[in-house]
Amino acid sequence: MMSTGRVITVLLLALLGLVHAELWFGSSGMPRVRELSALVAEQKAHNAEARVRNDQLQAELKDLKEGLEIIEESARFELGMVKPDEILVQYPQAPRAN
Repeated sequence: MMSTGRVITVLLLALLGLVHAELWFGSSGMPRVRELSALVAEQKAHNAEARVRNDQLQAELKDLKEGLEIIEESARFELGMVKPDEILVQYPQAPRAN
């Protein structure tokens, strides 16, 4: 007959084997970790693409906001355009001596 020490050792080894089997082959073990790691990498790539697109949209929005001011300024100085009820006064610049 086996001694109590041997029975406990065999039981502990069996439990250890079950824990390792669950870790390596179970539904919440290494296969799930690999699957989740792949999903995280995919989401990070998607987030990076979205961040680039957001930066582009933000730059376009800034250009549209400031661009209209630049267009208006160019129209006023280069074409002499004025708004309604506005008087345009331009001073000619003296030619520069080289």
